[in-house]
Amino acid sequence: MPTGSLTGSLTGQVALVTGAGRGIGREIAIGLAAEGMAVGLVGRTHETLTDTLKECVRHGSRGVAVTADVTRPGSVREAVRLVERDLGPLDLLVNNAGQVDRAEAPLWETDVNQWWQVVEVNLRGPYNLLRCVLPGMVERRRGRVINLNSGFALRPEGRYTAYATSKAALLRLSDNLADSLAEHHVVVLDISPGAVATDMTAGMPMFRDMKAWGSVLYMVAVTVDAARGRFDALHGRFIHAGRDDLEELVGRAEEIRAADARTLRLRPYGPDDPMG
Repeated sequence: MPTGSLTGSLTGQVALVTGAGRGIGREIAIGLAAEGMAVGLVGRTHETLTDTLKECVRHGSRGVAVTADVTRPGSVREAVRLVERDLGPLDLLVNNAGQVDRAEAPLWETDVNQWWQVVEVNLRGPYNLLRCVLPGMVERRRGRVINLNSGFALRPEGRYTAYATSKAALLRLSDNLADSLAEHHVVVLDISPGAVATDMTAGMPMFRDMKAWGSVLYMVAVTVDAARGRFDALHGRFIHAGRDDLEELVGRAEEIRAADARTLRLRPYGPDDPMG
């Protein structure tokens, strides 16, 4: 199995977090800074990124805020270049930037441009970051990638077809990467925070009456543990921070790998299924 960067202390390591100006991305960036990581903050709005940067610096962390559109390859290349120029080679990439369908609607009633924009942010965005960051990690033979995913990737969801489709594709992308990255000791994980209260989820009608929100701070703690290497044995797999017993999951990692579990797979209808 890949080992990623050194486990234990994160002091001196470098992380890049997309969508770091607000919501989960902001809290993850601050949490990593509190653990001693230098943090590159990438997002679309300078003011919110600057505010996050101030909080990170209060923890004694080095940091840099870069305004970029994750759907634009050139913008991403420049952002990665600036972060690595100012902070050093990346040990951790957190693909957090994301969007959701603006309205609950069946696909045939959706806004064509907005539907595709969601897919671009949620799938093309991580691809652009991976394309820029992975060459360095592969060359150094160390590094970790955390893709913020969702339970929507795993079940039919006719009200949010762009979001659900893009998150399923992101999970498949990680699965496609896993074997080749293992050869270079680079870890990729897809982690779902569950339903946590953010500006994005607050605007989703399905959560209008939600009372028992998940904990953003718990997701931060899970991300910190992932950065330390706690979940390396689950390389290429899906982790649901909001539901999983993480101790049990880590303890059963060998069994999970042997069963090819926690990945997207076609389930055969029986022993004679030719696709089984």
